[in-house]
Amino acid sequence: MTITVLLVDDHPVVRSGLRAVLDGDALCVVGEAATGEEAVTLATTLTPDVVLCDLRLGAGMDGIRTTVALRALSPAPVVVILTTFERDAEILGAIEAGAAGYLLKDAAPEDISEGIRRAAAGETVLSPVLAGRVLRGMRNPLPRLTDREIEVLRQLAQGAANKEIARELFVTEATVKSHLAHIFTKLGVDSRSRAVHVARETGLI
Repeated sequence: MTITVLLVDDHPVVRSGLRAVLDGDALCVVGEAATGEEAVTLATTLTPDVVLCDLRLGAGMDGIRTTVALRALSPAPVVVILTTFERDAEILGAIEAGAAGYLLKDAAPEDISEGIRRAAAGETVLSPVLAGRVLRGMRNPLPRLTDREIEVLRQLAQGAANKEIARELFVTEATVKSHLAHIFTKLGVDSRSRAVHVARETGLI
């Protein structure tokens, strides 16, 4: 049985390369999309078995939001993320959104084809290294920061002082200090540099 595939990537060269690799061998590329919105529209009309989707899609919906929208369709295609990004927050976010697999673009072509076939058959497709990280992440969930705390972290990462953060976010320095205290507690750190390091390592920023 032929498995139909919709490719979603904002780079035409990547889509062409994937089509060349995947067409044939029981797989058939039935369409290509450059954005998440286009992917949902095409999936509605083409009803592919599997959507192979990048995580970063430029302006508009990212791969995770696209996955949520695709999985809400009826019939819902299987979604496999194919990306260069492998931060824990992104992997867990994709799986929580309903993706059946998470593959990296440096994987061998035959591994990508095999991953699509396995996902279409109902399996969850992750490399052993990524699978281990997903399990660890589920056992030790990422801290939940508020939107404002994330904004403060982003300012910290740019080297901003408390006064600059306060001015940028239109709050008082006392409020910034309060946010920092909450951030340090949630991340289990005791310095601004450690907070930024942990946030980057876990994909919070």
